[in-house]
Amino acid sequence: MYQRLVLVGNLGRDPETRYAENGVPITNFSVATNHKWSDSEGQTQEQTVWFRVATYGKLAETCQQYLTKGQRVLVEGTLVGDTQTGGPRIFTRKDGSTGTAFEVHAVTVRFLNSKSERTNGSSQATVNAEQEPLFADEPF
Repeated sequence: MYQRLVLVGNLGRDPETRYAENGVPITNFSVATNHKWSDSEGQTQEQTVWFRVATYGKLAETCQQYLTKGQRVLVEGTLVGDTQTGGPRIFTRKDGSTGTAFEVHAVTVRFLNSKSERTNGSSQATVNAEQEPLFADEPF
C-alpha cells in the first residue's frame, strides 16, 4: 500500500521547532489550502482547509530557517490519522466548538515564493527528508 499527499498553500503561522529526546529537530507549521467554485446559483463559494505539517531532521532545520507566515509552499508527505479513530484529530476550541485537524508528515517541502515576494532573502528551493526513518514509529 502507498499513500502520498501533495498540498499547495500558505503558511498560517511561523514554524516552531522543538527537539526529540534523541536530539532530532522537529519543526511544525500550519498550511491553509483554498478551493473556490461557483454553486448552481452562480454564487462564488470558497473553502479553506488547514493542515498541520511536521518535518524532521535537516528538513526541519531548513524550514525553521527559511519559512515565515504567509509564504506559499508545496508539501509532499503522508497523511497521519488519529491513533484512536483513524480520521482527523478532533479537538475542542476555547469557545467550546469542535474542530478537526489533518496532520501531515512531510518528506518534501518546496518554497514557492518568487524573489520579489521573499522578505528574508531565501531562494526558491526543494528540500527532501532523509529516506531512513527518524523514529521507529514514524511512517518513513
